[in-house]
Order: sequence, then structure tokens, then C-alpha cells
Amino acid sequence: MPNLILSLLAFVSYFLLAAYFWRANACGECEARCRGAVGHLSLFPIALHGYLLWQGIFSGGGFDLGIFNALSLIAWLTLLVYWVARFFYPIGGLQALVLPLAAVTLLLPGVFPADHQLTHTDLLAFKVHIAVAMLAYSLFTIAMLHAVLISLVEKRLHHATLPRVLRSLPPLLTMESLLFRMIGIGFILLTLTLISGVLFSEEIFGKAWQFNHKVLFGFISWVVFAVLLYGHHVYGWRGKIAVRWTVSGFGFLLMAYLGSKFVLEQLLHR
Repeated sequence: MPNLILSLLAFVSYFLLAAYFWRANACGECEARCRGAVGHLSLFPIALHGYLLWQGIFSGGGFDLGIFNALSLIAWLTLLVYWVARFFYPIGGLQALVLPLAAVTLLLPGVFPADHQLTHTDLLAFKVHIAVAMLAYSLFTIAMLHAVLISLVEKRLHHATLPRVLRSLPPLLTMESLLFRMIGIGFILLTLTLISGVLFSEEIFGKAWQFNHKVLFGFISWVVFAVLLYGHHVYGWRGKIAVRWTVSGFGFLLMAYLGSKFVLEQLLHR
């Protein structure tokens, strides 16, 4: 019961903050308010969300990272990264877009309970592997969001019409700079995730490394992001090219982990 109350409190707080920042968007004051006292208060539901995730994932002394816990964790990490980044970048409008998503994913583990306890969770290598992998997914989620918003803004600018909700977003150059910073850091973390999975599979998961569809899609996404970063630094790729490669890489990454978990847990009930 206490966790249910905390979940509802965090859910309501997320939506109240989202409504507040969306209204600030309409007034053209989202960035100023995001950096003010209310922006600092965003840490309250974020902290509650983090506590609930800890309780859900490590319940019963095990490690439950089912698909809905994973989605909630990715949304939480994404929002946490935005909360920290707002001190350095004008991203108040972006934070407002993520708050409703975090609110919805917060309730998913409770609405769709599942028991997918993993073994070998007491190993440090396992914990590090999972932490790095989840942070990589979160950074690529942010990159995907940025790529979609960049595409929308560019299309609207060509038609000389920009909805009010998009006017509070950072300039395109700032968005692209953030995009490639996130992809660069995410790529390093994804590389560490794949290497640790291959070299230390038996220590981390208790079984020898196997080449399966999850590994295949993971390596394909790695290649896609590697080509994108190379093209950006050598040929100056940006704009539509960067958006297409980012969306493609994220799609393969999504199939590598969340896609396989959805099929196993929700369709095959394994």
C-alpha cells in the first residue's frame, strides 16, 4: 500500500509539472521557469520514481528487469539526464515533453505485474553490465527524441509554420550538438555493454556466450551508430541524414532488447 500511494503521488506530480511547463510554453517562459524553483522541484517525483524502481527491480532479494520495469527505468534515466542537463543547455521544452512519458511508464509495472527474476544478481560484473546497458538505452532514447524533434522543426520551418509547442525548443544547432553528444556517449556505453556480454557472459549470466537475435540486433545498431559518428566527423553529416541513421540505429537497439523481451514475456509468457 505505501508503494501505491507513492506511485500515485509521483504520477500526479509528473502530470502537474508537465501541465505547468506546457502552459509556460504557451507563454514563452518555459526555459525561465524550468531553471527556477519549480524546475528544482522536479527532483521530488524523480526521486520517488527512483525509489519505486529500486523497490520493484530488487524486490524479494532478486532482480526483476521485465519489459515494463525496463521501460520505466529508461524513462526515469532519460528524465534524470534532462534534469541535470538543464543547468548547461536550454532544454526546458524537452523536459516538458518527457514528463508525461515518465508518468505513464511509472505505473506500467504495477498495472502489468510480472515475475522475471534473474539469477547471478549478486555479482558485481552483472550489476555493472546492466547499469551500463540501461544508461546506454536511455541516452539513445534521448537521441531518438532529439532526432524526431529536429525533423519536425526542419519540416515546419520549410513551410514557414512552427507550432507554439515547438517554439520553446532549443535552436537546431543546439539540438544537433546535444544529439551527437548523446550518441557519442551512448556509443561508448553500448560498446562496453557488447564487449562485457561477449567476454564475460559466463560470469555475468552463468552461461556461455551465444549468438542469437538479441546479439545480432545489438551489433547491427552498434554498426549503424559507428557509421553515423564517422560520417558526422569526416563528412559533416547532419540534418536529415543524421535523423535517418539515428532512427535506424535506435530501431535495431529497440528490437535487440525490448522487442525480444516483449515477445518472450507478453506473447510467450516466458
